[in-house]
Parts: sequence; structure tokens; C-alpha cells
Amino acid sequence: MIDIGVNLTSSQFDKDRAAVLERAQAAGITGLVLTGTSLAESRSVAELAASRPGFCYATAGVHPHNASTFDDATLGELRMLAAQPEVVAIGECGLDFNRDFSPRPQQEAAFDAQLALAAELQLPVFMHCRDAHERFMAILAPWRDKLSAAVLHCFTGSEDELKDCLALDLHIGITGWICDERRGAELQRLVSLIPAERLMIETDSPYLIPRDLSPKPASRRNEPAYLSHIAGRIATCRGEDAVRLIAATTATSRAFFQLQE
Repeated sequence: MIDIGVNLTSSQFDKDRAAVLERAQAAGITGLVLTGTSLAESRSVAELAASRPGFCYATAGVHPHNASTFDDATLGELRMLAAQPEVVAIGECGLDFNRDFSPRPQQEAAFDAQLALAAELQLPVFMHCRDAHERFMAILAPWRDKLSAAVLHCFTGSEDELKDCLALDLHIGITGWICDERRGAELQRLVSLIPAERLMIETDSPYLIPRDLSPKPASRRNEPAYLSHIAGRIATCRGEDAVRLIAATTATSRAFFQLQE
């Protein structure tokens, strides 16, 4: 399995990061894509990925929460980070109109600039969208035919939003949100609409621990070792065999990020 979204440089992993990686490998994880959410985090995940070649990879980008820090110098540093072999995508970038931690015009400008960078470098783009679907699509659409590949990670939207994303030839990342009997009911229904070649799986750890883990772990921290549980729930919702779903999503993720076997 490949976990396409892991915030492994989070302070929540500071005490046992090596053990988390060991548990991931023991659980059948063959690759982790570590998420860059700011310039500092992008540097950190690239460094961490470089220390685990062939197992950890990294993205380089600025999350919409941090868009107020984005400027021309940031873009130049992201371009340099992207030249490192362990960096396999631009992002996490996009829009978040739910929390508005950065002003919306700055979010939009940072998103557009990172799409331009991904197009220039012909790297996939790893994207975030929350409560901003119309503006997200309006900014992304003119770039889509210039991008090598694009994934909307942690999809939690409506059926119409999913259809818009698929019509724009996006890949879709599904997290443990689907394991939540309260918030995840709609996603449990919609996940079967995603074509196999567009579906990827992720934990977004340390966030979004699956609510239906049994027995429930003592900690509420999510980690990559729980990816197989998420895959199993997705397979059940799609009426598919979990082993086949894992094989398909792994192949899709390798092709998307151009990862070696």
C-alpha cells in the first residue's frame, strides 16, 4: 500500500517517528508521500524523505492556511526543492474557505502560482479544497490541460462536486473520513462513483483517525499503519475485494507520482 498523504513532520510524531515508520512497514505500507504545507514543512519533509529513500517521498507546497506567507521568494524556494529527487509533487495547495486562516485573495493567488509551478515543472499537484468548490474549480480549470496529473486529497464533498472533479480528470484521495458513521455517510455512498484508475488512499495522519477502529487505540492520533483499515472500509463501500482494491490503488499511486517499484 501507498499512503499518499502523511504529515509525518507533525510534532505529534516527535517522540516516536521511527517507531511509526516501523509500524507502517510492518502493516504492509510500501511507500509514504509526506505532505509539505509551508516552506519550512516542505524543507523538513524533503529532508526526512531523503533519509528513507525508496520508502518516503515528499511534496513541496504551501497550504491555503499558510497562504499569507507566500511570495515570490517562496515560489523560488519551492522550485529549488522540487528539483530534489525525493520531491514528487507540488502542494499541498488549494483553497480553504471554511477556516479562512489566510485572506481569500491570498489563498487564490498562492494556489494559482503553485499550479503554474506544477505545470512548468511537469510535476503532479496535490490539492486541498474545503468549502470553496466553485472558486477552486474556476482557478484550476484553465491549468488542467497543462498539468501532468492532479489529485484532490481528502475528498469530502457532494456528488455534484465529485462529478465536477472527475470531469476535470482529477484523481481523488480518500481518508478515514469514510470510516465516520456520522460525517462519512455521504462519502460511503459516493466512493463507488470513483473509477478505479482515479482512486488513491491516504491517512492524512496524524489527523482523521478512523472512528470505527476496533479495539479503539489509546491515542486519538492517526498513523499510516491504519491505512489497511481505511482500504477495507472503502472496499466494502464499493462492493470490492480489499486485496484487489489495495493492488489497484497502489498501482495508481505509483503511476501518479512516478514512483519506482
